[in-house]
Amino acid sequence: MTPVTVPNVIARKTKPPVPPPTFVEGITRPRKARSQQGTPSAAAPQNGDEYTVVNTSDDPFDEKIAVIQSSLRDRMRFYKLRVTPDAANKASTFNGQLKPEIIAEENDPFRVNWIQENPEEEFLVGDKALRLADPECLGYTVRWPMSGRLFNTRDYVSNQMILDDIETIISDVVLDKFDIHPRSYKEYSVILLIPDFYDRAYVRDMVQLLLMRMGFRQLCAQQESLSATYGAGISSACVVDMGASKISIACVDEGMVIPDTRMYLNMGGDYITEFLYVLLERINFPYKDINLARSYDWAVMEDLKARLCTLSEGDVALGLYDFKVRRPGEATEKYGLRAYDEVILAPMCLFEPRVIDFDRKRIGVRPIQHPDVSEEISDHRDHREALAVDQFTQAMIISTQHLFVAPLPAGEPTRDTQQPSSSQSVTPAPVAEKAPIASPQPDQSAPEGSAAPSATGSGTSAEQLDVSKPPSPAPASGKIAEGSGDVAMDVDIEGDAKADIAPPVPEIVEPSPAKPAEQPTRFDIDICFEASKLPLDVAIFNSVRAAGGDEKIRKYLQAVLVIGGTAAIPGMLQAIATPLVHNMDKVQIIPPPKDVDPRILVWKGAAVLGKMDGVADLWVTPEDWDFLGMRGLKERCFYL
Repeated sequence: MTPVTVPNVIARKTKPPVPPPTFVEGITRPRKARSQQGTPSAAAPQNGDEYTVVNTSDDPFDEKIAVIQSSLRDRMRFYKLRVTPDAANKASTFNGQLKPEIIAEENDPFRVNWIQENPEEEFLVGDKALRLADPECLGYTVRWPMSGRLFNTRDYVSNQMILDDIETIISDVVLDKFDIHPRSYKEYSVILLIPDFYDRAYVRDMVQLLLMRMGFRQLCAQQESLSATYGAGISSACVVDMGASKISIACVDEGMVIPDTRMYLNMGGDYITEFLYVLLERINFPYKDINLARSYDWAVMEDLKARLCTLSEGDVALGLYDFKVRRPGEATEKYGLRAYDEVILAPMCLFEPRVIDFDRKRIGVRPIQHPDVSEEISDHRDHREALAVDQFTQAMIISTQHLFVAPLPAGEPTRDTQQPSSSQSVTPAPVAEKAPIASPQPDQSAPEGSAAPSATGSGTSAEQLDVSKPPSPAPASGKIAEGSGDVAMDVDIEGDAKADIAPPVPEIVEPSPAKPAEQPTRFDIDICFEASKLPLDVAIFNSVRAAGGDEKIRKYLQAVLVIGGTAAIPGMLQAIATPLVHNMDKVQIIPPPKDVDPRILVWKGAAVLGKMDGVADLWVTPEDWDFLGMRGLKERCFYL
């Protein structure tokens, strides 16, 4: 049994003027205008080394690309893979000469039935909304009420409008797909899956919508990572959920999500799609009229991502591909395309997030207002702890402590009125960037306490690091070097087997130590936002470190459950399954159950949970909610 999957999008009739569709860029762009763009010039390496990347541009974007390419080339050198000379110019020349092939309608079995005339419906949901030929001309405003783990507050002026659209989408889908009418809602129970790092106001509004406004019989709220372990049939794991716009990480221990291990990254599959578009633009992408704000053009790039992108170095070649463009009112066009390392550089942005413009994505986003304290928790001490849990976790503190004025002394308690509680005795230490790694030798492993290179190489999310200098030998002490407020950190795990040989990664040259007086304190920075910029492999390591000591680290790195659609990119699991700790084997990836799509594993876990006998004590009825509000939900869901 598989779930019905419907895009969470709605198009509503709007009085003129109808706002045009917009696209908020999440990837940095080259400085020059498109008309002046071409293949970035690169000088030939004077030492004759084909793996050397030489960037002659002064554009910061090209410098970032050169750093990512250097990481890739180092791995290609390690695996003795040849580099195609002048591949970018060859691809650009070929693409610039291509003309599309016209495909007759009767020869296109996947042609789209576009809605080109003004429909009578006040709203269209899911795929119907995406089939509007021109929403602006037809008088419809297309919106996505959810964004990542929260409401889409950028495109809505109020939470009430968001909830109205969510209610409309749910009602329309259950009526259209299951023939369930609103009058029958009182006969059905609902399992509400909430993010691991949830917003209490979001949970409150969704429960209020489902129980009171829509009138379902009862509700059980469950965290996504815990539901994923139910779906996989395991009790403990480090769950990595790779979605379209966010990645969430949390450790589950015997049916409980460990609160301090929760992290989320503000990036996902959509960023890979956009980055692929930017990279292909640099080599004369033949479809010149593409506009990512249009649903059918975004579908073109999504198709290319699904078919082209890989994280396997052996797949890097000057290949010939094709794609089709289906536009309303026009014949289908078939284009050819040549590309080289763009197919692997695009997904590398999850491990090298320097190209992601995190600040731009925050523009226009308003916070969800928190509910009144009195309706949630009456005890003042519990309220303080609840707010701390909402603000940040121990894993986030570990990831951002290099930004603080001074590190927390060893043994300092983590429970206070402004810092999240932790049941583990963990001394926070910064691993916000990847550690310097020496040139590879046959018997060499990753440094202690460092995040070893993934299949995409080494990277950092901090722009203050000087990555333009050539690599130099890394310190042999196995500690993260001090610099920019960092503290040396030792993690020593005794392994029974010898670690796999780590591919080469250029060393990150340390910056000059900043003056402590100029650094912010841990209360002056947005810890959640800064922690959300980490490379994926580093974030996983920091999450498991927040679970406890060496045994806990070993336990969760040997049981990593990777789910979500973005995890389906070839080579992604191998990229994550790279030694992260000294003398430790590869991270052990737990595959989803046979014949189960990793994109629906959370749904399957929720379905399993709903049939368990123990769930009887977790249901919240409309009467419970009306009388107790969030307090009633807290009594049923101990993690709230």
